[in-house]
Amino acid sequence: MSDKDDGTVSGSESPPRPEDGATTEEWLAYIVAGGIDLKGADLRGADLEGADLMAVDLTGAYLMGADLRGADLRFANLYGAKLRGAKLKGADLTDACLTDADLRDADLTGASLKGAKLENVCLNGADLTGTTF
Repeated sequence: MSDKDDGTVSGSESPPRPEDGATTEEWLAYIVAGGIDLKGADLRGADLEGADLMAVDLTGAYLMGADLRGADLRFANLYGAKLRGAKLKGADLTDACLTDADLRDADLTGASLKGAKLENVCLNGADLTGTTF
């Protein structure tokens, strides 16, 4: 049964998509609200600068070369995520799970990794200048 004049049912709207004119902020707000499962997502080279990704599940996500400068990744699950060459300057990864993550050649300048789970994480070539643990 429809409850709108155009015949659609409330709550059946499609997610905001950049190709349909949605802003990055609208798309990210939808993700954070639980609209999209990002496990294993292919976000290579994505511009996520300053994104609010607090507690988002990015298990096994492909984030190679992604721009995550200043992103809020507190409590995020990045188990097994591929972050090689990612830009994480000033990102907040407090209490994030980075177990088995690949952070080779990543820029973690000034990032916070306080309380983060770093078991078996690969940091070869990563810039850890000013990073707090």
